[in-house]
This record gives sequence, C-alpha cells and structure tokens, in this order.
Amino acid sequence: MNSSDTSPETPTFESNTPEVGTVAAEPNSSMQEYYKLRQELCIITLTITGIIFISVCFFYSLNIALNYLLGAIGSVVYLRMLAKDVERIGREKESLSQTRLAILVGLIILATQLNQLKILPIFLGFLTYKAALIIYVLRTSFINNS
Repeated sequence: MNSSDTSPETPTFESNTPEVGTVAAEPNSSMQEYYKLRQELCIITLTITGIIFISVCFFYSLNIALNYLLGAIGSVVYLRMLAKDVERIGREKESLSQTRLAILVGLIILATQLNQLKILPIFLGFLTYKAALIIYVLRTSFINNS
C-alpha cells in the first residue's frame, strides 16, 4: 500500500460542524428557547400549586390540601416527562409515548383504594399543569399583541 492512502496514521479532514439537515445542526437558540419555556412552565406550575395549596388549607381541611398537593406533584412529574418526550422527538423517537398517563391512572387507583385520599382534589391537582399552560399562553399573547 502507498503511504498516501488513508490509514489510521494519516490525518484526514474531519469537520466538527454537523451536516446540514441533521438534528445537531438545529440552531442552538431554538433549544435555548425550549429550555427556557420548559423552566418557565415548571415555575408557573409550582407557583400555582403553592397558591392553591395554601388556599385549600385555609378554606378546607389539611387532608384535602394534601390530596391536592399529591395530584399537583403528579402534575409536575407529568410535565417533566412530557418535556423529555418532546425533547427526544426527531432525534430518537417519532411520536410521543403514552406512558405518562400511567401517573394519573396510578393516582386515581391509589385514591380509590385508600380511604384517606379523595379523587376530586387529586384530579384537580393533576390539572394544575394545564392552568400553567393557559396562564403562559394568555401572558405571551397579551405581551406579543401590545
């Protein structure tokens, strides 16, 4: 063989920049925007959870408030799992998985089996992430239209 042939000792030109059309070539700013959105939704969800938890403690019993808190914790876990699923789309997966719904199903089954747990506060707590989404959409639509 000739020494000019490509061999392990012969350096070859390799670019560190990804090819156009690959997922890694996606602009870094869009991923930064996505991470900012994910963090903002989590903060809004936790804020709403705190406000509602204190309100329910004040107007109802601590047991009902703890039931709500259990559902809200499930809501945050669901939101995090959804965010990880969305992040993987295009790279590893082609669609979203439905295993996240097992959190809600598990919470409802747990509530039906234990006398101390109430289904309605747990379910409403689980819907806290949806309230966060509504608040985010309303806030961004009014800021962008102003």
